[in-house]
Amino acid sequence: MSTPDPLFDTSLVRRHLARAVARGYAGFLLERAAEDLNDRLAAVLRDFRRILDLSSPIAAAEPVLARRFPESERFRLSPQVEGGENRVVGDAEWVPIRQASIDLVVSLLALQAVNDLPGVLVQVRRSLRPDGLFVGCLLGGATLTELRQCLTQAESELEGGLSPRVAPFVAIREAGGLLQRAGFALPVVDSDLLTVRYSDAFALMRDLRAMGMTNALSDRRKSPTRRTTLLRAAQIYSERFADSDGRIRASFEIVWLSGWAPHESQQKPLRPGSAKTRLADALGTVELKGEST
Repeated sequence: MSTPDPLFDTSLVRRHLARAVARGYAGFLLERAAEDLNDRLAAVLRDFRRILDLSSPIAAAEPVLARRFPESERFRLSPQVEGGENRVVGDAEWVPIRQASIDLVVSLLALQAVNDLPGVLVQVRRSLRPDGLFVGCLLGGATLTELRQCLTQAESELEGGLSPRVAPFVAIREAGGLLQRAGFALPVVDSDLLTVRYSDAFALMRDLRAMGMTNALSDRRKSPTRRTTLLRAAQIYSERFADSDGRIRASFEIVWLSGWAPHESQQKPLRPGSAKTRLADALGTVELKGEST
């Protein structure tokens, strides 16, 4: 059985991110994710001693982790050389952490650009000590749906065909299954749909570039996009997705994943048929037995 070609050009993903960081990085999505991370950790009533930030594009999680767990030992896996202590250079495709050595792993808006998300989640679970926690977010399937539609229509009209431009982000209905396949206990998945408004499609594209989110698909067309195609896509965007004031809407779906490394102290689901009280009694109603067919 042959190995499938990688979906992403990992070296290009790194270069795009390095360029974005060097130019200041447009971090509004990460700031939102860091705020949500803070709220989610506030609901976990326990301490974590060794913490890994798995490939978040910039260190947006660090202030949250430092404030909540000031005595913790914190590491950050980063795809580029940075200043500061406890930085490990690498990307999330391979987690260079020994087994059962971390209490908490967090990851903000990085895992949508890995080629083997199930494999990365398995590595994360193995790196956690029993009863360790993973909390991460990545871009979901509704992200940039408007831009995808406009580019598709523009290319179909002017170039007679389509080229891969926007990554196939994970669907929320698939995320829970990925956590279970990776061996996490008590998996939880939810999403947050954020709508950002721009003056035009080119302002959106500039922001994507400033976040290192430009096209890094392995099957991308290697030649630059035609100017006429981009202009037509921008025109379609303003016609289909503009508000009354002329500003356009762009969707970003942030999918949150969390799960625990298995431990004997965790709650276990009851065996089917083991309940001692009928639902009808608890609700104060009469149970009606249906006829078999």
